[in-house]
Amino acid sequence: MSFTAEVRDELARVDPACSYCDVSTLAALVRVCGTITYGGPGHYRLQVATETGAVARTMIGLTHKVLKLRTEFTVRRSVLHKARNYLIVLPDQPQLGKALVLLGVLDRSLALVPGLPAHLLRRACCRRSYVRGALIAGGFIADPKGDFHLEIAVSGEQYARELAELIGELGVRARVNRRRGAYAVYVKSADDVRRLLEVLGATRSVEEIDAARRVKSVKNDVNRRINAEMANQVRTSEAAQLQLDLIDKAEALGLLDGLSPALKSFCALRRAYPELSLRELGAASVPPLSKSALYHRIQRLEKLVAEAEAPKS
Repeated sequence: MSFTAEVRDELARVDPACSYCDVSTLAALVRVCGTITYGGPGHYRLQVATETGAVARTMIGLTHKVLKLRTEFTVRRSVLHKARNYLIVLPDQPQLGKALVLLGVLDRSLALVPGLPAHLLRRACCRRSYVRGALIAGGFIADPKGDFHLEIAVSGEQYARELAELIGELGVRARVNRRRGAYAVYVKSADDVRRLLEVLGATRSVEEIDAARRVKSVKNDVNRRINAEMANQVRTSEAAQLQLDLIDKAEALGLLDGLSPALKSFCALRRAYPELSLRELGAASVPPLSKSALYHRIQRLEKLVAEAEAPKS
């Protein structure tokens, strides 16, 4: 099961906080993934098609519980994708028009409502239930082992922007993006994705996100350490090569035999251990020398070579 399916299934099992929460959840389900067919004055047909079992189960359960309306349920299997497709139909029946008004899909004049149903969002628990229903119906949540991303696919710009504002009231920053004639209300921040799922009651999914974040943190820390170590090795190798080049230049100028014992010792040590850092080179000398002491010897050797290369006046 994908992480999206896990989250949807968990959200579908959250108990309502009040008697109106179920209405809010059902309203979001119908608005996000439902299709209404108008058959003349007072005649409607509502259809919900989904590949998600949580959507089908929640839609049928709440329709019977809240609306007390007759439903037709069909399970179809896609030959191309080899996946189940659930079709829930509320056929034309006397109370369906009133039910659509209750759900905020139609207003009292039976015109389509472009935005959110304000009468269902007066309570904080109902606002959470509405967002929960929208996420169950059209949500996508990326696997937290990869990038953090949550979005809800909806139709209608006004509806998308009002849904983003509603999510914002839950303390989560949501944005709207237009995609091929539809809209996506999305949350990108890992903290915001976690907070939204926590507020909506997806406790198990939040724990999975936390576990994934801990693993990512460890991996990032290891990568930083490896990168830092590799960079140090590159710098050490480059510095050692410059010192070896300096020693070769001093030898070509005939300076090695006339060097002080301290400088001769450094040149022999560096040639013997070309891979060591100055600190490691100092530890390998007898007696041990500090990094600073070796650095001063390099400076003295650089000065001697520069003087030897300077043109004679």
